[in-house]
Order: sequence, then C-alpha cells, then structure tokens
Amino acid sequence: MIFIKTASEIDKIRRSSRLASQTLDYAKSVIQPGMTTKKLDQLIHKFITSHGAVPATLGYKGFPASSCISINDTVVHGIPDEQVIMDGDIVKVDVTTILNGFFGDTCRTFKIGKVRPEAEALTDTAYEAMMLAIGTVHDGSYLGDIGAAIQGLVESRGYSVVRDFVGHGVGKQFHESPNVPHYGRKGTGVKLRDGMIFTIEPMINEGAWQVKVLDDGWTAKTIDGKLSAQFEHSLLVDGSEAEILTVSA
Repeated sequence: MIFIKTASEIDKIRRSSRLASQTLDYAKSVIQPGMTTKKLDQLIHKFITSHGAVPATLGYKGFPASSCISINDTVVHGIPDEQVIMDGDIVKVDVTTILNGFFGDTCRTFKIGKVRPEAEALTDTAYEAMMLAIGTVHDGSYLGDIGAAIQGLVESRGYSVVRDFVGHGVGKQFHESPNVPHYGRKGTGVKLRDGMIFTIEPMINEGAWQVKVLDDGWTAKTIDGKLSAQFEHSLLVDGSEAEILTVSA
C-alpha cells in the first residue's frame, strides 16, 4: 500500500529528513584519513541523539551500528569497524534518522583527499544520475521514468546500475511502498501522485552491476572488486516537481 502523506506528516518527515542531511554535513566536517569507520559512526551516533532523534539502522534486523559506511568496492550496508579511511578512498555514508516517529533517509559519497580520476568521474556520475532522475518526478509521471533516466546516463558512460537494491517509500516506517528501481523503461510502473514520499538512491558500479553479500549478511561488494558510488535523497511529489526533503537549510 502506497501512503499519500498529509500536510502534518509531510512537515514531520521534512524535519527528520533535514536532520539526516545535517548529519551528513557533520560527517563531512569530521571525516579524515586515519579515522576508523567505527569512530566516524560513533560521532554520527552522538550527533543524531544530541538532536533528539534515533539512528534508525541501530538494531534494525540486527544491524549493529548507527550508520552504514561503505568504502570503495563496498556498494552498500558496510558495517562500521576498525577499517581505516585512507587518502584516495571514496566513502559512502548512509544515515537514517527517526525524529518524532518519522524517518529521514539520505546518503552521500565523500571523496577523501586526492582521489583517482576514475573515482572522481564515477562519483560525479552517481550524483548526476540521481539529480537527473529527481528532475523527472512530478504528479502524473511514472516510476519507470526514474529508472530510465538513471540507466540511460550511467550506461552511456560505460558504468552499470546495481539492481539488487532499490529506493523505497519513507514516512512512519523505514521502508514503505513503492519500491523505486534505478533502471527501467519510461512510462512504466506506478503512476506518481502528489503527497508520495520516497527515496532515489542509485548505486553506480565502475564494472559489472552484480554484487556479492558477505557472510555478515549485510556488507554488499562489487562482484569484480571495482569501485561503487552512491547518492540518495528523500523527496516529495509536489505538483509539477519534486521537493528534495534531505536538504540542510
């Protein structure tokens, strides 16, 4: 069931989403070479809880941390541990906040120090693909328009779109309907309506789109060891355009 949000719900989701974005602003200000992903996660946890919210990932289906931190060939759901962040890494930091019972979900890929041109180009493409897809969203457009926009840009540059993980509705629950694939055909799928809120979060691989999940049941890596980049926004369908909710201001 796809929930059309009320004005009151939208306001609360907007507040949680803004805090999630502010959390990534904070992460950007503290992340540095030599820091472990566990230390970064601890700082993120403190930031979220100090603002009266709860990190949604902590304890979710047994996940042991307050954020997902995925480096280089880790696509998504990296578990913070003693891994050291190095100069030249691309680091995906994915946070979800619960504020007053409503969720806000966002992810960015941070370039650490001097990254290789290949990593720079991949990361930039992931961001461009997300923004291009957001530009297709309006009342009366289709979920397939989102996937088609992402897939068209990404594959034209020789990259691939991960198909194992998708965007999703967000609101009173971490994951709601609809699922939002990042590949597909224009004019297909669910027709979008005002008041729908969901994420667009393409994972873009340098090589093959397939991933492998490690024995921890969470960490997903590229199957060929090549790089992966991701960005994510939560957004509201609002008339002729989408309102990006995961903005800091």
